[in-house]
Amino acid sequence: MRYLPHTDADRRAMLAAVGQSDIDIDALFAAVPEGALRRDLPDLPRAQSELAVERVLSRLAARNVPASSVPFFAGAGAYHHHVPATVDHIIQRSEFMTAYTPYQPEIAQGTLQYLFEFQSQVAALTGMEVANASMYDGSTAAGEAVLMAHRVTRRGKAVVAGGVHPHYRAVIETVSRLGGFEVDVRAVDPATSFEADADKDTSCIVVQMPDAFGRVADLSALAEKAHEAGALLVVVVTEAVSFGALKSPGAMGADIVVAEGQSIGNGLNFGGPYLGLFAARKKFVRQMPGRLCGETVDHDGRRGFVLTLSTREQHIRREKATSNICTNSGLCALAFTAHLTLLGEAGLRKLARINHANAVALAKALDSVDDVNVMTPAFFNEFTIRTPKPGAAVIDALADRGIIGGVPASRLWPDAPTLANAIVVAATETTTPDDIAAFRAALEEVLHG
Repeated sequence: MRYLPHTDADRRAMLAAVGQSDIDIDALFAAVPEGALRRDLPDLPRAQSELAVERVLSRLAARNVPASSVPFFAGAGAYHHHVPATVDHIIQRSEFMTAYTPYQPEIAQGTLQYLFEFQSQVAALTGMEVANASMYDGSTAAGEAVLMAHRVTRRGKAVVAGGVHPHYRAVIETVSRLGGFEVDVRAVDPATSFEADADKDTSCIVVQMPDAFGRVADLSALAEKAHEAGALLVVVVTEAVSFGALKSPGAMGADIVVAEGQSIGNGLNFGGPYLGLFAARKKFVRQMPGRLCGETVDHDGRRGFVLTLSTREQHIRREKATSNICTNSGLCALAFTAHLTLLGEAGLRKLARINHANAVALAKALDSVDDVNVMTPAFFNEFTIRTPKPGAAVIDALADRGIIGGVPASRLWPDAPTLANAIVVAATETTTPDDIAAFRAALEEVLHG
């Protein structure tokens, strides 16, 4: 039964408030450019049976190539990892499926508890003191981090190192442009991907680790440089499994750490939904976006969980809100928490070691192909190779042979001609010796066959 609360009198009052006597469709859409306004209905089939719709959708789905069905080496921000069946079993329990978001915290204790545990896990992984209850994804978390740095420092310029994923950089530029802030993007060059400096107007230096080329480095000197200039160091991480192998950003002096959490507990899902991790120094907690869950005791001393801090516009005055994020990626965060709990610290470190070992084996195999060079001197599970032919053409030729051979750098940086022959490749725990052998053989054939 539909519930329509507005009476005819309500509608007349609303129309009067906007100066209309009746619903004028043209007036309602006056702000939409004529070229973007479609006045006729799209030519779609109507009233099909469930079976017919299922067949159409099945045919469409069959056009996809599942990552698990072929040797798969694509990464660049979204990674093919194994998600144990236990994770899906846990997140599909009815109590988690129905307790969506803690707008009524007192009746959502289960949700609040796992969010509290999620925050604790993220803080431990990043080496930071506080973490929030997740963001939409890693890229929007990066945009929020820059806005937060502006609030903390009362400055309005962000310096973005050249090794930051271009899609993350684009999100930062978009939110900054709409807010009237400046973004100084440094040149895209694998050799200088961690280099950046700050001046008196800089609120933050944004750097990615491992960077978009797969390189890893100690960011301690960069953190000192930022702090000497009164700026913050924002560290972006697109591969959450790397936390199990690398020194934490917090230990290297980061002030804000944001990450994409898809790698733990969440599949590729054709691009989403994913979840953003967000952690910071405790002294900045009141400037964090999103919300934080806390642990407490009730009147009788029983353990409980509360929505401790929520500086969103739904909870406080709009002009005082730190962010307009509407909700968190709750189910994805639960999957992250369940998977990481199953792994434990020892399991995560073991998983990370397997990822790195497979990437090393892959690098050795590809480097042995004539005229192919591994450009990344130190990496975790992703690195960049240079081939004698354009990377995009090589990837297409590999796909024709049933190999998803990575991401051509020209797709990420179309305006960087020096990277036209570069390919970013990744290996995970799902990579087998047979996959690596098949990749090497296919690459040899594509380049020299």
